[in-house]
Amino acid sequence: QVQLVESGGGLVEPGGSLRLSCVASGTFFEIYDMSWYRRAPGKQRELVARIQNLGRTDYEESVKGRFSITRDNAKHAIYLEMNGLKSEDTGVYHCNGKIRPRSASTYVGDYWGQGTQVTVSS
Repeated sequence: QVQLVESGGGLVEPGGSLRLSCVASGTFFEIYDMSWYRRAPGKQRELVARIQNLGRTDYEESVKGRFSITRDNAKHAIYLEMNGLKSEDTGVYHCNGKIRPRSASTYVGDYWGQGTQVTVSS
């Protein structure tokens, strides 16, 4: 069984910084793309940043230059460094992983963490 667990959210003032972490645990064969999504109050979930298993990254337009996604394959973890936070960054941040559970099958599942709350407010 595969689990993704996020940590690092909290309350921060505008202009502040936070670092989110997501660690995959359980039994799996390989992890491909991993991403951070967020759901702001009253809005649909949106992709914030994605990192491929070889390191290529993509960012949502509004976070470019402020957020940085990194990956530690040895720890099965990704991180989201968030700087220059704005009130519109408030939301629940979810980790997503495209994970192949077993070597005997080519199936790649879509796995989600429970989310961590980020609140940007003075």
